[in-house]
Amino acid sequence: MRSRRSSNRLPNSGGFGFHSRISALVLSMFATMATIYVASRMWQDAESRVYLIQQLHTTTALGNSAISVDNKLKVEACREQEHKLSALEMDLSAARQEGFVSKERPENDSTRSKKRLLAVIGIITTFSRKRNRDAIRKAWMGSGAALRKLEEKGIVVRFVIGRSANRRDSLDREIDNEHRQTDDFIVLNQVEAPEESSNKIKFFFVHAVESWDAEFYVKVNDDVYVNIDTLGATLSAHSDKPRVYMGCMKSGHVFSEPTHKWYEPDWWKFGDAKSYFRHASGEIYALSRALAQFISINRSILRIYAHDDVSAGSWFIGLDVKHVDERKFCCSPSSTG
Repeated sequence: MRSRRSSNRLPNSGGFGFHSRISALVLSMFATMATIYVASRMWQDAESRVYLIQQLHTTTALGNSAISVDNKLKVEACREQEHKLSALEMDLSAARQEGFVSKERPENDSTRSKKRLLAVIGIITTFSRKRNRDAIRKAWMGSGAALRKLEEKGIVVRFVIGRSANRRDSLDREIDNEHRQTDDFIVLNQVEAPEESSNKIKFFFVHAVESWDAEFYVKVNDDVYVNIDTLGATLSAHSDKPRVYMGCMKSGHVFSEPTHKWYEPDWWKFGDAKSYFRHASGEIYALSRALAQFISINRSILRIYAHDDVSAGSWFIGLDVKHVDERKFCCSPSSTG
């Protein structure tokens, strides 16, 4: 009986082992499949990471300035330097245009190849001085062909006048008619008035230096007789100097009394001694090209005083200017030379 029971248990034991082997095999297959799945996913993730890293490197290489703050700052600095260089080039061009910097002139530039004039002479006149103008035309200025011949010798002469406060009135029309007949005026676009004399002189130099290229620009009153040959020789003797202010140099008392004929509203600026600084007498004086250009460039900030000769002298204080006390320019209101 025992032996039969024992034999009867043997099949049951073998069945349990068989099922255990199947379970282990299933688990092993499941683990293998899981391992393959996880490995494949990790491989895919690794490939993706490699791809993304490559793309990042490519983007960084192509667009480095957009990512690197340091390089972006360098680009901004370069742009700022480009703007500064452009501004400097514009300033240099303007300086060359104004004559403060020598400029290369093309050989085929016919306008620049013309010989520079010796002088442009502006004769300061007013509406009521036609008799003086006619006398000057007959005495030393000339008219028509004679005036053009003088220009061929390097000297341009023009009367300088402003406009009436009542524009296009009879005073303006008379000057326009006279100008059509003689063609020897510079008509400035400013009011013709005694209190505007300093501005008138300033804008004469502005107009002259912008219209003619000359060694000297000369201001003359319309009651002065000029010996053209003597004036030309005197100016030529100083043409090698860069900044010349030439005239009959003087000083004088500054009058602070409002009722005085030569009253100076800014008298307090001249100190306790009330004496003007050294300046050329207003009958006639000459400026070299560089000084006339200086007036043209700084026209808007140049201070004017009650008298045009004082104003002109004040513009050159503080500049490296050669003051030439030319005694030939010291004259009565009748002649010079």
